[in-house]
Amino acid sequence: MGIKPTYIKKIGIELLEFHEEKFTNDFDENKKAVASATNVPSKRVRNRVAGYITRKINTGKFKK
Repeated sequence: MGIKPTYIKKIGIELLEFHEEKFTNDFDENKKAVASATNVPSKRVRNRVAGYITRKINTGKFKK
């Protein structure tokens, strides 16, 4: 889908650092976790952040 904007990456990395236990490799569960952990006003941004987090977990590229 292309390169993610830096604000998506920043939100995703912060969420993974502080709430890692909430996220899994399932996109739908991550959407709910992003909605509960943040106050992102738009569905589009929430879905992009959830997708970024899911991709990081599935590829194993997230490191503490």
